[in-house]
Amino acid sequence: MTMDAPLSPPPRRHGWFTARQGARIVHARHWPPRFDVSATARLPHANLHRLARAVRQDLWRKLQGLRGFSPVVEIERQGDDLSIRAGGRLHDRQFPPDVEERIRDLLHSADARARWLSWAQDDRTRT
Repeated sequence: MTMDAPLSPPPRRHGWFTARQGARIVHARHWPPRFDVSATARLPHANLHRLARAVRQDLWRKLQGLRGFSPVVEIERQGDDLSIRAGGRLHDRQFPPDVEERIRDLLHSADARARWLSWAQDDRTRT
């Protein structure tokens, strides 16, 4: 599945693309971003850039053994919350049946969420 609304390609920084459009941010290894596998979650408001990077780092650690995996994190402000979709593209678009569950477990891990929110405290002056 491709992104809902295409974003223009941003400059690559430190090997990663980060694009922002309004209340939405996309952080990806390759452009254009694509979700062959994903899971979703909601979190309270936080700094979008920091949160996207923290989720991507943990996602990469969890799935780095998955050959051909390229992480993508999309976060969008929706009311009082943030909607997060994490996952990514796979080179051959085939993946083990437990991958979505592993991503979902990561997104709903109390320890990971607390760490991400601590790192991405929203001071309302940065986005």
